[in-house]
Amino acid sequence: MKNIFLTIFVLASSLYGLTLDEIITRALDKNPSLESIIHRIEVNDSIIDISNQFSNPTLSYAQNTLDDAQAMSQKILTLQQKLPFYGKRENLKKISLAEKEVLTTSLEQAKVNLVNKIKNQVYTIWELENLYKIINSYEELTKQNIELFQSYTATSDNQHMGIMSAELTLSDLRIQKSTLNAKIYSSYAKLSYLSSFEVKKIDLELSVGNMPGIQSLEAGLVNNNSISLRDKQIDKSKAVLESAKTNNYPDVNVLAAYSSRNNFDDFMTFGVGINLPIYSTEDYKEEKARKSTLVAKSLKEDTQIAVDSEFKNAYSQMKSAYEIYHIVHDEALPQIEHMFELTSSSIATGGDLFKYIDILIKKLKLEQKSIAAIASYNRYIANISSLSGELK
Repeated sequence: MKNIFLTIFVLASSLYGLTLDEIITRALDKNPSLESIIHRIEVNDSIIDISNQFSNPTLSYAQNTLDDAQAMSQKILTLQQKLPFYGKRENLKKISLAEKEVLTTSLEQAKVNLVNKIKNQVYTIWELENLYKIINSYEELTKQNIELFQSYTATSDNQHMGIMSAELTLSDLRIQKSTLNAKIYSSYAKLSYLSSFEVKKIDLELSVGNMPGIQSLEAGLVNNNSISLRDKQIDKSKAVLESAKTNNYPDVNVLAAYSSRNNFDDFMTFGVGINLPIYSTEDYKEEKARKSTLVAKSLKEDTQIAVDSEFKNAYSQMKSAYEIYHIVHDEALPQIEHMFELTSSSIATGGDLFKYIDILIKKLKLEQKSIAAIASYNRYIANISSLSGELK
């Protein structure tokens, strides 16, 4: 039944295209990189279960070669158990629990990064496909006006040059289309890799919304996963330090031995031993753990600075894209649209084809800037959402 639904899903995606939410949902469910972190968490759960357990006891057997008639002739069965100093097992468990928090936060960060990469790739595909469409429409429009120009005007040297110029423009448009085709194919391949399944078509509409205030977006940085991960790493390093401190205290080894003699009474032997931390090994390990804690704190400070810088850069780029879009859409395009209409209507009456092609290219470049600004605006919105730990 599951395979049937999967087949229907694949067929539907190839016919109608997938929405961004559908791609993200499936990618989060099946991405191998995310699954590897989940498996690491499961491994760590097993480590938590055994972290506060006693080490296995040691059972040994010994027999000497003395004659049975001698009192020292014996067979000895010994049981030995190591008893860690108070708190050592609990500290080991705290380390494993802290590692689980690190892995869990790493999983959330990996999800956020994956979603951001998918969004950026989808927005890039939208940009490339719309650039292709607009170039294709301009190619058809240029062809029609060349035919119209040839039909209604006599061919002079000057007019012939205009036709040649227009045909060169057509060639350039075809080159751009070919380049875009390759980029679109490559972008779908990358999106399929990120999504962990083949994506052949997307269903997406993009626009430029209202420009959000910087304060409202900056407030979301408190949920940044990179900073949260650094906090979890600091907690783990502190747990490692506490464990290193308790390792300066000796463990106790208790033993019980049963001695069997053929011609004499059997007897029991009991003993207690401790390991002696006299070579400063534990001190060095404690110092290492203390310095590792300082490293973790410094890394958090560096991450905080990096996140703030990345946010400011993303916001400024988003603002720039917003401004470019409105300059093109509200000011430049209406002006050149009027010029384009006037030039197009004059083609049939022998108007200047050079002028038409010049205005055509200018209008095309403005359309391309508009499309690029829309895609760029949404990409930087996605980047800022990623910095705020958002998955949608």
